[in-house]
Amino acid sequence: MSKNNQGFNDLVGIMDALRSEQGCPWDKQQSEATVITYLLEETYELIEAVEGANPEEIAQELGDVLFQLLFFARIAKEKGQFDIYDVIAAISDKMITRHPHVFGDAECETTAEVLKQWDEIKKSEGRYADSSLGGIPRAMPSLLRALFVTDRAGRAGFDWDSTGDVLNKLDEEVSEFKEAVTQGDPAQIEVELGDILFTIVNIARFIQLNPEEALRKTINRFIGRFQHMERSAKHLEKSLSSMTTAEMDAMWEEAKRHGV
Repeated sequence: MSKNNQGFNDLVGIMDALRSEQGCPWDKQQSEATVITYLLEETYELIEAVEGANPEEIAQELGDVLFQLLFFARIAKEKGQFDIYDVIAAISDKMITRHPHVFGDAECETTAEVLKQWDEIKKSEGRYADSSLGGIPRAMPSLLRALFVTDRAGRAGFDWDSTGDVLNKLDEEVSEFKEAVTQGDPAQIEVELGDILFTIVNIARFIQLNPEEALRKTINRFIGRFQHMERSAKHLEKSLSSMTTAEMDAMWEEAKRHGV
């Protein structure tokens, strides 16, 4: 057994010990429902580490995510369902089956060909038995879910011809939103706002950007600039609420000039 395999087995053993009768009271109390919360938290911390491009933090957060997966597998083992080694065997078989151009005789020269083949294989497995949009998790963040939905629909043949067409659609949706706001119908305003967001996701897909990542980075920039404004106001012994719009605009531009 290699050192790397031994390390993984040791980690599995640690989880087994934590969940044993003589183990940790906190770990023994955890359920699938509670582990979901921690998995989400650790996943977001991993994303932040990746965006920060810090290898040590990335390795640490990957370990935290892996430990949550071991938690799930251990709970399932206790229920007599499967263990972590069943999980590894299943994903190994799946990846080999889904990549016949690597592990078989199929040929794929482009990413588009790979994706088409991937969909065909999933259809043969019955994954899209009811709909090409089946299997997309409802619990996904909405922007990311919209990206998956539009991408899947596009690969099924339901798509715009060009980015320009989607941009025109955005103009149409904005006009409809303005009309709904003028009419003052909250339900219709919500519908039209959703249409705008959905169309923006389509634009992002056409120019090969992830809208979830784009929005997250914009939020981070906003926080950085806002906090820069707060520090500047404090230095002037003022509060933002006491300042004029022009003064705050000047501070905002100053933050941008400082690369925030």
